[in-house]
Amino acid sequence: MNQTNDTLLLQQMLRIRLVEEEIAIRYPEGKIRCPTHLSIGQEAVAAAVGLALRKDDLAVSGHRAHAHYLGKGGNLPQMIAEIYGKATGCSGGKGGSMHLVDESVGFVGSTAIVGGTVPVGVGLGYGIKLKGTDQVSCVFHGDAVVEAGVFAESVNFAALKSLPVLFVCENNLYSVYSPLHVRQPAGREIWRMAQGMGITARHCDGNDAAAVYACVTDAISSIRAGNGPVFLEFATYRWREHCGPYYDNDIGYRSESEFLEWKARDPIPRLEAALLRDGMISHADIEQMLDNIRSEIAAAFEAADAAPFPLAEEAFTHLYAQ
Repeated sequence: MNQTNDTLLLQQMLRIRLVEEEIAIRYPEGKIRCPTHLSIGQEAVAAAVGLALRKDDLAVSGHRAHAHYLGKGGNLPQMIAEIYGKATGCSGGKGGSMHLVDESVGFVGSTAIVGGTVPVGVGLGYGIKLKGTDQVSCVFHGDAVVEAGVFAESVNFAALKSLPVLFVCENNLYSVYSPLHVRQPAGREIWRMAQGMGITARHCDGNDAAAVYACVTDAISSIRAGNGPVFLEFATYRWREHCGPYYDNDIGYRSESEFLEWKARDPIPRLEAALLRDGMISHADIEQMLDNIRSEIAAAFEAADAAPFPLAEEAFTHLYAQ
């Protein structure tokens, strides 16, 4: 990576973190009109993948999609308006947090159905191959998605047709309150399972932003060269509850000590420290970055609060494609 990319990577991680922290702060006000699944602690993957992809590359995601949408360049005011249920939202205020879309930057959509966008992303890859372009289709998903039948079917098809698909698995160890050991057999490594299905696969530290970026850029270069799909598994950890703005270490499915161990690996100060040590950024630069991001976020929430709700007669529009 170069200095510009390093700085952009830090900026994007900070932006994603501050947006989601502001959502958590404002959620109890009752103006956010949908469930929210935050990815605080997991920012390195979304930021690095978004930086590595081109604007004309395509991406899809699942229920924990804020970071992926923002990393790909999705419009922030439209996202905030969407979770407020406002007409100016990216889905017209009718989709909420789990149904984000910004086709202008190649973010094709997200859905609440676990694994639901995996075949969509593979289908997008098939379309790219038929058109003969060098675009990439990126499928963001979690560790629980690999337990769904549609995942195996999609990976098989992507391998069979040598499609330009990048599977990005964020393994944060839990599906709601269920740890890996109650869902998958002992000794399984997800990336090796994908490798056994006939595609190139790698494992990477999802809390090392520079390493994530390097891993992703290598994968994308391979895909653009016509070498078929790539599966990347990133070890990471969500700090907050599965759904909602709070912490839930007290309810018994995970321990406070485990949480603190992962929190100590926070990807943001890890990259900040490296940039400061190498003289690539100053404390003043970071403060200016934070001020700019906070101003942008405040404006987005103010606009969402002031925006109108959708008209009642629009409730049954956009149910079917034109």
